[in-house]
Amino acid sequence: MKATVAGLITPHVLAIADLAAQAEKGAIVDWHVRDAVARTIGELGLQYNAGDLIASYIQWLETAAREAGQAREAYARVLQAAVTAARALGERA
Repeated sequence: MKATVAGLITPHVLAIADLAAQAEKGAIVDWHVRDAVARTIGELGLQYNAGDLIASYIQWLETAAREAGQAREAYARVLQAAVTAARALGERA
C-alpha cells in the first residue's frame, strides 16, 4: 500500500474540522487544537517529504477556513488558529 499526501493529511485535517464543529456548539477547544496541530506537525515531520506534507496541511486548513467564511465564524476561527499554530511549529520542523 502506497501512502499519498492526501492519505497522510486527511485524518489530521478531519480532526481539526471535528474540533471546529465542537467550537460551533460552544465547546472551548483552544488547547485541543494546539495539541492536535503539534501532534500532526510531529508526525508529518518524520516523513521524508515533511516540508511538502506540512505545506499541504496548512494549505488545506486555509482553504477550509476561507470556504467556511462568515457563515460559520466560530468554525473558521478554529481553522485559522490551527493554521497559525501549524505555521509556527512548521518553521521549527
